[in-house]
Amino acid sequence: MTSKEEFKYLSGFGSEFATEDPRCPGALPVGQNNPQKCPYGLYAEQLSGTAFTAPRHENKRSWLYRIRPSVIHKPFVPLNVAQYFKHNWNENEPNPNQMRWKPYDIPSSDNVVDFVQGLHTVCGAGDPKARNGIAIHVYLCNTSMVNLCFYNSDGNFLFVPQQGRLKITTEFGKLTVDPNEICVIQQGIRFSIEVEGPTRGYILEVFDAHFQLPYLGPIGANGLANPRDFLTPVAWFEDRDVPEGFRVVTKFQGKLFEAKQLHSPFDVVAWHGNYAPYKYNLEYFMVINATQFDHADPSIFTVLTCPSNKPGVAIADFVIFPPRWAVQDHTFRPPYYHRNCMSEFMGLIKGNYEAKEDGFAPGGASLHSIMTPHGPDYKCFEGASNGELKPVRVADGTQAFMFETSLSLAVTKWGEETCQKLDHTYYECWQPLKKHFDPNWKPE
Repeated sequence: MTSKEEFKYLSGFGSEFATEDPRCPGALPVGQNNPQKCPYGLYAEQLSGTAFTAPRHENKRSWLYRIRPSVIHKPFVPLNVAQYFKHNWNENEPNPNQMRWKPYDIPSSDNVVDFVQGLHTVCGAGDPKARNGIAIHVYLCNTSMVNLCFYNSDGNFLFVPQQGRLKITTEFGKLTVDPNEICVIQQGIRFSIEVEGPTRGYILEVFDAHFQLPYLGPIGANGLANPRDFLTPVAWFEDRDVPEGFRVVTKFQGKLFEAKQLHSPFDVVAWHGNYAPYKYNLEYFMVINATQFDHADPSIFTVLTCPSNKPGVAIADFVIFPPRWAVQDHTFRPPYYHRNCMSEFMGLIKGNYEAKEDGFAPGGASLHSIMTPHGPDYKCFEGASNGELKPVRVADGTQAFMFETSLSLAVTKWGEETCQKLDHTYYECWQPLKKHFDPNWKPE
């Protein structure tokens, strides 16, 4: 969280909010959503994130009261500014190997790149036309979007900034998002991103549904990410004509399109509903951990989940590995060696990841595909196997995260070749692991 917030927020995950810009008191209609004439001569417009007939506890929609309806724009035309932002999962042959990427390059100062131009797809699966699947992207940029906004017709974006603050203007108000915070901008919401120099981060895109808090089960009412710590912007508007044209870019069926209009799209004076962008500070995550023996499954570190139609199986989970205490007795404390029916894409925001302190750097990533074995490197295994088991702090100064999915992810050509950041020596970190088997061993 920034030391001094520039904008005002509402708190609570999935709450029904009502907010208006204080410059126009009374802008929210009283008693109905769409009166014959809205206060201040505004237009009423509903943004629906679910089907009208979705169960009430799942229904997502907000009413926007704006200066002009969003339908006022010229026709959309194809836009080719982000050649590595795509959903072609068949351009490469499958590769089951463990993959690790060195930090992705941010454009140099003599190469001006905004957020839209700086989108690069690393891997993914599924089809946005069928509304099933995910994509994992990185954004690499160094300049702000000017008279330009973006919205995703295909799904939701979960932003994980790694370097550089994001100042995000949305139809619902403004957000500032720093590294070690996350932000979710849902399907259809228009936004523009201002940056302050070299900027890098990760995006998890889901096509199916919306992110929600995981069920807590035996944990009880408290723990993990608490709803009140999620922040949603207060209404803010600008009434600004743009004679030269304001560019509205959409991602539709995996392709980019652009339309122009002669005014700012950020003209929502008031809004109410439960479908809005939000952010969360990862420092507020309440860790649940093992206190007797064994290493608990990583599902206890889930911040947000997008469930599939199969109970207990996620289209995507967003998981973090925050600073915490390790106190287990008679236990190998780091993550265990593992083969999984899920795909695991990891990134590092800061510090050194506990299970691989060498080679996995902030701004880089790793991918362990379905049933591909992975686990601690040689150095980590030897240290954890022979170290004194006293209570110790784990991951201080570090924040690693994981995008986990039940889908089998295909890596793009940019991810495997063009970016030139794939570490082809990654497999070597496990090669020194020794055989310790002793057929004559007897318990003490």
